[in-house]
Amino acid sequence: MPVVIVESPAKAKTINAYLGSKYQVLASFGHVRDLPPKDGSVRPDEDFAMTWQVDPKAQKRLSDIAKAVKGSDRLILATDPDREGEAISWHVLDVLREKNVLKDIPVERVVFNAITKESVKTAMENPRKIDTALVEAYLARRALDYLVGFTLSPVLWRKLPGARSAGRVQSVSLRLVCDREEEIEAFKPQEYWSVETKLLTAKNESFTARIVSADGKKLDRLSINSEAQAKDLRGVLESAQYKVETIEAKPVKRNPSPPFTTSTLQQEASRKLGFSPAHTMRVAQRLYEGITIGGETVGLITYMRTDGLYIAPEAITSARDFIGKKYGAKYVPDSPRLYKTKQKNAQEAHEAIRPTKMARLPADVKNKLDSDHAALYELIWIRTIASQMESAEMERTTAEITATSGARKAQLRAIGSVVVFDGFLTLYQEGEDDSVSEDDRRLPALAANDNLKLEDVVTLQHFTEPPPRYTEASLVKKMEELGIGRPSTYASILAVLRERGYVILDKKRLYPDNKGRIVTAFLKKYFQRYVTYDFTANLEEELDEISSGDKDWRDVLRRFWTAFSNTVAETKELRVSDVIDVLNEQLAPLIFPPKEDGSDPRTCPSCADGKLSLKLGKFGSFIGCSNYPECKFTRQLTAGGDGALGSDEKGTMDGANKILGDDPDTGLQVTLRQGRFGPYVQLGDEEKPRRTGIPKGVSPPDVDLEYALKLLTLPREIGKHPESGEKIVANLGRFGPYIQHQKTYVNVKDIEEIFDIGINRAVDMIAEKIAKGPGRGFGGRSKPKGKVLGEHPEGGEIALHSGRYGPYVSHEKTNATLPKHQAEDTLTLQQAIILIDLKNGGATKGKKKPAKKVAKKAANDSKPKKPARKKAANE
Repeated sequence: MPVVIVESPAKAKTINAYLGSKYQVLASFGHVRDLPPKDGSVRPDEDFAMTWQVDPKAQKRLSDIAKAVKGSDRLILATDPDREGEAISWHVLDVLREKNVLKDIPVERVVFNAITKESVKTAMENPRKIDTALVEAYLARRALDYLVGFTLSPVLWRKLPGARSAGRVQSVSLRLVCDREEEIEAFKPQEYWSVETKLLTAKNESFTARIVSADGKKLDRLSINSEAQAKDLRGVLESAQYKVETIEAKPVKRNPSPPFTTSTLQQEASRKLGFSPAHTMRVAQRLYEGITIGGETVGLITYMRTDGLYIAPEAITSARDFIGKKYGAKYVPDSPRLYKTKQKNAQEAHEAIRPTKMARLPADVKNKLDSDHAALYELIWIRTIASQMESAEMERTTAEITATSGARKAQLRAIGSVVVFDGFLTLYQEGEDDSVSEDDRRLPALAANDNLKLEDVVTLQHFTEPPPRYTEASLVKKMEELGIGRPSTYASILAVLRERGYVILDKKRLYPDNKGRIVTAFLKKYFQRYVTYDFTANLEEELDEISSGDKDWRDVLRRFWTAFSNTVAETKELRVSDVIDVLNEQLAPLIFPPKEDGSDPRTCPSCADGKLSLKLGKFGSFIGCSNYPECKFTRQLTAGGDGALGSDEKGTMDGANKILGDDPDTGLQVTLRQGRFGPYVQLGDEEKPRRTGIPKGVSPPDVDLEYALKLLTLPREIGKHPESGEKIVANLGRFGPYIQHQKTYVNVKDIEEIFDIGINRAVDMIAEKIAKGPGRGFGGRSKPKGKVLGEHPEGGEIALHSGRYGPYVSHEKTNATLPKHQAEDTLTLQQAIILIDLKNGGATKGKKKPAKKVAKKAANDSKPKKPARKKAANE
C-alpha cells in the first residue's frame, strides 16, 4: 500500500477520502526537524555543515511514518507546493533514510495547488523527484537566518542590555518603522492656501474650479503660502468676469486589479476586513484545507502562499462563464485576462489565490463558515471574478476657465468624470473605501466661450502633513516593493517585532518602541550594510537564484559570512561606554530635544553640573546623570515616557510622570505613570497611593484627568445582593472589566459599563452566571469561548484563549499551554493539534494509553533505588 505524507491531519483526512482505502495518508504536522538553538548548529568552518534535531513532538509521528513505510510499496511526498513544503519532504525523507526503512521502496514527490479531487488526481498522475534547487535555497535561507540571529543577538545582549534579538529580515523591517518615525519627527509643517471658486452656468448649475495660474505665473499646491496672497487672489476673483476657454472630454479606461497574491491578500484583508496579516493567513489556511460539503471535505481556495498571478485556464473559463450568465456578455472581455507579476524576485511556481470552484458562491458556504472565514472567502471570490471582467469606461472632462479683472488675469481648471460603463466596478473596487476622488465629480454641460457667473470664492488655510506611520498592510506593501523578505514570512516578521516589544500597534498604526529605536540606531552605526534595503533585497535575489539552480548555495553563504563575521569581530572590541556615546549622539533629537531657552538639553536639572546620558538597564533604557551615585536623577527615555506617555494638551511632564491635574475632592495630584506591567494612573504620592491600570485598548496619550478620575473610582461598590446581603463590586482586572459577588466573577464586555452598571443588572448577570454552573478557572469563572482555530481530526473545535498564566489552546476537556517562544498571532491549527495531542500523552480521543500500574511501597522499604539511565542523544 502506498504511503502519502502531507503536513496537516485535516489535509490527510481529506486526501485519504479522495484516494480511497488503497492509500495510507499520514501527516507530518509541519516541520519535523530544525537547527538546535545553540552555537555550532551551522558550522562555516566545515563548509556550512548543519546539525539537525528532530522536534521531540515529532518523534512519535516519524516513528509511525517509518513503521507504515516499512510495509509499503511506495512513498509519496505530497507536502505544500513551495520552498517550505519541499524542505519538509526532504527532512522526512532524510529521517527515513537514517532509520534505514526505505531500502528498495520508490520515492515520489507530488504537488497540488488546491485540495480538490481533480487537483489531487492530476498530481498523483504526474510525480517528480524532490527539487534539489528548492531544498538548497531553503538550506541557504535557514543557515543565513541562523548565523545572523545567533551571531548578532549575543552582540546586542553584551552591548545593549535589555535588547532581545536581531534578525536578517526582522531588523530591516524594524528599520523601516524607525526611519518613518524619524521622518515624522524631523518634519516641519509648511503653510499653504487653496483658492477655489464656485461657478454657475447659464442654467444655474453649480460646479467648482480651482486656480492654477495668476498673472501668467503657474501655481502649484504650495505656491500660495500666506494669507495675504490668498486675500489678493480672492479680490481678483471676486471682481472678475468668467469665460470657458476650452473644454476637453476624453475616454479613460480603468482596468481591474489582478487576483490575490499572499501580500495583496494581507493588505486588502487589513483594509477591508480589519484583519492582521497573521490572522489573514490563519483564516486562509482553513479555507485551503477545506470544509465538509455534502459529506465530502473540499478545499475552498488554492494555496495561499504565492506571489504568482497565473490562473489555470479552466478556472478562467469558469469565471468568464459565470460573468456572462450573471452580468451579461458586455461584462466579459473579448479575450481572457492574463496577469504577470512585476516583482523581479517572484516565485510563480503556482497559481494566484482563487476559489477552487468559481461557481461556489460566497452565499453557498456562508452558513458553513464562521464570520471571518466567510468574509475572507467572499473577498477572494469577488477579487478573482472581477479580475476577469471588462474594464470600466470613464469620460474625463477638463474645462479651462479664464477669470479677467481689469489688467489682471487668472486661469482656473475644473475636472470631472462620469462612468460610461461600470465594468468590473459593478462588483469590486480595490481600496479602503469605494468613494470617488474630488476630481471625479461630474461637471454640468459646458462649451467653449460660455460665460459663467461667480457664486462664491473659498480660501482655506492648510499645512503640509508628515508621512503617515505604517499600518501592517502598508508595511507589508513597502517590504514587497523593496524586495525585503518573502510574502509567506511577512506575517511572522510583524508578529516577532511586536512580541519582542520593538514596535507597538495602536489604532492600526505601528509606532517604534524605544527599545526598537535603540537597536536600530546601534545596527545602523555598526552593521550599516546589513540593515540597508538594497543589500537585503539583493540577498533575497541571490536566494531566489539558488532556487532556480543559477547559483551555488554554499558560494552565497561564503561571500556573506566572510564579510559579516569580520564586522562582528570588530564590534566585540567595543566598550559599552563607547556605544552609549554613539547612541547619545544618534538619538539626540529623540532623547535630548532642544530647549526653548537654547540651553544645553543634556544639563542635569537636579545637580546642574552633571550631564545627562542614556543608561542601559536589564528592564529597559532610561536617562540618568553622569554624577551618579552622588546625583540620582533619572527620567524616562523621552519626554513622553517609554513609548507611551506622550506629553500633550492633556497633561505636562514631571520627571518620568505625566501630570494630568488635581483631584477636586482631595486636592491630590493625579499622574499617569509607566510601571513594570504597563501604564497606570495614580492619586497622590503617599506611601500606599490609590492606583488603577489603563484598560487594554485605551492609548495612554488619550487618558485625560476626567477619565483618570473615573478609573480611580474602581473598585466600585454597586450595591448589596438582595439575597446574601454581600456587596457586588465592579472592577478592572488583568483580563478586563468584571463584576464580583462573593466567589462569582462575571466578565463585562464594555469597559464603560463598569462605571454605570446598576444593581438590578448586576444581580441578573450574577444569577445567569450561577445558573450556568461553575466553570474552569479562578473564582469559578467559566472559560471564555476564545478564538476558534479549526477542528481536531477526531472532531470538536480547537480554540485559542488568554488565560491567567498565559495563552493556551483547548479541545473539549483538554487545555494545553503555549510554549514561551510561541506567539499567539502565529499559532497555526497544526501546531495547536500537536499541543493538544501531547497533553493527552500523544493519544487521540478514544485511544488513551492504559494507566501505569503503581506498586505499593512498603513503609519500611529503605533499599536505595538505582539511578535512572540517561537516554542517549539519538534515542
